[in-house]
Amino acid sequence: MSSYKDKKVITIGIVSELTGLSERKIRYYEERGLIFPERTKRGTRKYSFTDIELLLKIADKREEGIQTYEIKKDFINETKKKDIRDQMIRGQLNAHFNIRK
Repeated sequence: MSSYKDKKVITIGIVSELTGLSERKIRYYEERGLIFPERTKRGTRKYSFTDIELLLKIADKREEGIQTYEIKKDFINETKKKDIRDQMIRGQLNAHFNIRK
C-alpha cells in the first residue's frame, strides 16, 4: 500500500500556489528530468506531496546556485546509495533469518 504522500492527485496550479514556483518553472524542472508527474488522459499533470517536497528541495538548491544537471546527478547518486543500502539490509535480514532465494 502506498502512502498518501505518493498519490499523484494535485494539479500544477495548486503545486504552484503551495511552492511559490511558477507553473513555467515547474514544467522546466520536468523537462530537465528532475520530477515526473503523471498525466491524465487529457494531458493534465498530477503531482504528489512527495513531488512538492522534491520541488522545494530543487528550488533551495537552485537558490544556492546549483545547476539543474548537478541536482539531477545528486538525485541519481542518492537513489543509487538508497538502493545499495536497501540491498544490504535485505541481505542482512535474509542471512539472519536464514532465507534463501
